Formats: sequence, C-alpha cells, structure tokens
Amino acid sequence: MKTHGHIKLRPLKDMPSPGERLSSPYESDARVGTKRSKSWTGYKVHVSETCETDQVHLITHVETTPAQVQDVEQTAIIHQALAQKSLLPSQHFVDAGYVDAQLLVTSQNDYGIELIGPVRPDTSWQATREDAYDFSRFVIDWQNHQVTCPEGHQSRTWRERLDHRRDTPIITIEFAKSICRDCPVRELCTSSPKAPRTLTLQPQAQQQALLQAREQQASPQWWKYYGLRAGIEGTISQAVTGFGIRHSRYRGLAKTHLQHVMTATAINLKRLFAWVQGIPLAGTRISSFAALNTFPG
Repeated sequence: MKTHGHIKLRPLKDMPSPGERLSSPYESDARVGTKRSKSWTGYKVHVSETCETDQVHLITHVETTPAQVQDVEQTAIIHQALAQKSLLPSQHFVDAGYVDAQLLVTSQNDYGIELIGPVRPDTSWQATREDAYDFSRFVIDWQNHQVTCPEGHQSRTWRERLDHRRDTPIITIEFAKSICRDCPVRELCTSSPKAPRTLTLQPQAQQQALLQAREQQASPQWWKYYGLRAGIEGTISQAVTGFGIRHSRYRGLAKTHLQHVMTATAINLKRLFAWVQGIPLAGTRISSFAALNTFPG
C-alpha cells in the first residue's frame, strides 16, 4: 500500500482473505482452494450429467470458477444455465456441498427441481444423546410465533433478524429464564449454568424443508436412492485420469473454462460411440483390500 508517497507493506488486518489474494502475477484469475486436506492453486470445475438407468449418460453443463468459490454458491447458477438450455432435470442429485435449506426451497419454487443431497445434520450435543432435548423435540407454532418445549413451556421471545455472516434471515427463540432455571430436567436441555434455552430457526419454508430432508436421509432407502449420484464420481475420475482436466493448458478463467467444455464434449463423444457400439458401462472398481471382504452386504 502507498501512504504519503511512500510504499510500505500492508498490515495483516488489511490483507484480503487467502482465497481472494492474487496467487501469481502470471495467472491473475487463479486462486487458492482448499477441500478437506487438499489445497491447490487455480480453478474449480462443476459438472452436471444425465443419470437415467436405460440411457447414455451425457454431460449437460460445465461451470468453471476460481478455486475459492464455494460449491453452494453455484447451485442456483447451474440451474439457471440448465434452464436457458432447456435441460432442467426434475430431480437433481448433488453432493452435500451444493445443498442448504434455502436452496431446497428455491430450487423447487424457481425451477421445479427436487434437490436431492445430504443436508447438514444437527450437530448440537443434545442431538447426540437419546434422552436429551434436541431441536426435534420442540413444537413450533409458526402462525402465533410460539415454540413449546418438551416440558410444555412456551417461549418468551420470537425475534426475526438478519444473520450478517451469511446474509440470510433467521429467527431467534428464547425461553423465560425463571422457567428454565427451575426446570427439573434442565441438564437434558442446556449446558449453561444460568442462561435459558435458546433456539435459532430459519424462515418457515426453509426450516420445514431442512427438517424433512433430515428425516428422509435417516432412512437406508433414501441413501440407496441417492446412490444414483455415484455416476458423476466416475465421470470426474474419467475426466481426471483420461483427459487431464486438473491441469489447465491455458491461462485465465475464460480459456480454462473452454478447456473444460471441450473435455466434456470429448467425453460425450466417447460415450455416444460406446453406446452405439453396445459397449456396457464399466463397473465400479473395488480395491484389493475391499475385495478381501467375504461377508455379504
């Protein structure tokens, strides 16, 4: 930064986040991305494909972003792009990173798409104990803005506000301090020694969609149905090992996206040729260690 005609290093508090910093003077669009234990500099590609069991699986859309962009930010963009090409699916199987409560609602309302993917579970300590009072034990009266706890007591406040971290509306619920303080089963509800129990809700449509999704994914049948998404992992593997999609041959986001589109086109052509020739899809590879498992299921 430049101050009074002098150049000096920018203080740490004024530095942009790692994902927003320029990574290379030769590649101004590239950014640092991190996923679990892996980090890389460059871009991220999002691939959509058909998954009918009796038809050839073809890639319908490719989206390229800088590496730091979160997956959940691309779901609506991908839906809009598919709508422009008249390729919207009735059901969209996605990875957990592409799902949140708001997208469950807006995907259905805006595009008529049932978004299917694992939603974030309830991670509170109450949810890990069978006898504790987790969120599902509370009854919500949306019309009267009241929440009833498992002991039959009603909430004291219902406050709607904006979550500035995510720029989304939320509802904060709080129970009376006197009631919670004297509750005989307080240890099942809150770990705070003095404060009353509080809950954070999303707007009604999003909250109900989230709770319904959590209930559905608790079923083994749901996970078996969700297995249809496994095909895209094979597509990603094919693009990486067979077509080198992880190595950009050009500089800049636009040219890298062109490479991704051409790679998807090549994969589609190869699949169409195999389909016409009657070549069956390859089965899922099993590691040598997994092959030692002789137990059924």
